[in-house]
Amino acid sequence: MKRLLHLPSTYLGLPLLFSCALTYLSYDLPTGYAQGLLLLALMAMATIVFDAGSRTRLPSVANFRLRRYAGTREAFVALAFAWGVVVFCVIDLALFPIPLFDKPSSYAVMENGREHVRHISDMCWTLPVIGLLCARSKGVRNALIFIGLVFPVLVIDRNRIFAAFFSLALVIALRRDERLPLPWKRIVAIVLASGAIFSILGSIRSGDIDNVALPFSPLYRSLPQGLKWLLLYASAGPYNFGSIEAKHYINASFLLNQLVPMSGSVATAGTSIPLDASNINVGTEFFPFLMAWGPAGAAASMALLYAMLLWSVRRLRAAVSLFPLLIFLRVAYVCVMAPFAPQAFTWTNLGFVLLCLVLQLLAWCLPVRGAPKPLFAAAHGASPST
Repeated sequence: MKRLLHLPSTYLGLPLLFSCALTYLSYDLPTGYAQGLLLLALMAMATIVFDAGSRTRLPSVANFRLRRYAGTREAFVALAFAWGVVVFCVIDLALFPIPLFDKPSSYAVMENGREHVRHISDMCWTLPVIGLLCARSKGVRNALIFIGLVFPVLVIDRNRIFAAFFSLALVIALRRDERLPLPWKRIVAIVLASGAIFSILGSIRSGDIDNVALPFSPLYRSLPQGLKWLLLYASAGPYNFGSIEAKHYINASFLLNQLVPMSGSVATAGTSIPLDASNINVGTEFFPFLMAWGPAGAAASMALLYAMLLWSVRRLRAAVSLFPLLIFLRVAYVCVMAPFAPQAFTWTNLGFVLLCLVLQLLAWCLPVRGAPKPLFAAAHGASPST
């Protein structure tokens, strides 16, 4: 398990294979739907095989643990960024209805500028990581962790809940004492907490799962309500992918809207897409590419996503710096969530990566704390610092 955490395919190939297996067990698949599942499974296995012959690995636990972020220029910039996100979280809650206390359906209402506010407040998943790594004060650290975990609950954003818990758990695992086993108690507690919150929010946000008209298997129907929501979240994407692949539906507009800002709606609910259940409108990361260019387009998009993951790992290996770590956490998360819905090939995700690169450059431009100025050093006969 320790070695798996350092393999890139652990964050893409294994989750996709697992999701395909859950889909196969959760549904009585109509004729032709299994071909789409097989395509996803083969693409997932290709990443695992490639990893076996590749030397690209995450840095060692020792490198993660030796790296200190608090008090550095990166930490200063990251904390400023974090408090900026907090401000937008407060604006979101102050100016717009809070879905948890208002109507649950209001989570999807993005009118009167809320969409623009949400572009910033959605980055709340970074707060626990920045608080854990960068804050010297225990109060600041706990505040950022608390806000990063509570805000998504208030706005019923299950995706941000998973992103926050995933990033927090992964950082804890990668920065553990290498002489000790994985901190299973904390990791299991995080997994159980995120699963429980997700199930509760799923019931609040979407109602009774019995209203979902999909061909569930007898095994699925026998499970408790909470587990049904988790399985539906994990399996609906591959199911819809197989459905659209079997129906040979072609429509490139959704991919265009996803990639080009303000070009059109990325919503798939209530559209012409022939979904088996109109209220379950997810279809994996590769769904828009499948609709635009067929199975070849879907396979190409997965290869591109895997290349993006390898790039983020290689950037992180250089020095285990903070902003490359945030980029990796984001890319790893969208890879883990690839069986569910598109998150990697969106302009907002690419914008986050670009923002991290800019913040890293800004941190490099700041003066080193306590370093003598060149003129001062020269006046005292000191050699310039390198």
